Amino acid sequence: MKKLVKRFVANESGATAIEYGLIASLIAVAIIGAATTLGTKVSDTFTSVSDHLNTAQ
Repeated sequence: MKKLVKRFVANESGATAIEYGLIASLIAVAIIGAATTLGTKVSDTFTSVSDHLNTAQ
């Protein structure tokens, strides 16, 4: 029984899987934040170009 408990406590594969999951979720949040910011800036740029073209006509 002691061997089983020692082996269970020493097993860190579950902790490693959780750590990889946390890292993946942080990367996903960073990508979503960057894409949202980039999308807003691209939208603002196209709106500005459209406004300038409409003014030039």
